[in-house]
Amino acid sequence: MSALKTFVVVTAASGLAGCVQSQAHLGSDFGYALRQAAVAQIANPDAVYAGVPAPGADGARAAGAQERYRTGKVIAPTGIASTISSAASVGADSN
Repeated sequence: MSALKTFVVVTAASGLAGCVQSQAHLGSDFGYALRQAAVAQIANPDAVYAGVPAPGADGARAAGAQERYRTGKVIAPTGIASTISSAASVGADSN
């Protein structure tokens, strides 16, 4: 009976050893970037606005644009020249 008891205890101990979780040491700032990204996406419920609408936020102008789009009379945008080269925009040397 003693051999059977020893076998049961050893089997149970080895079975429980598989349940032990080991966690590697993580830095004190682990998850900081995730928390900052979440905070940046949360709107301020007490936001105070100056009351001046953003550029292009004119309701009559937006309604006119929607009507032109609906009737197929869209005004083509005018080209605006840029002084930034595509090489400079990706960090490459523009010379």
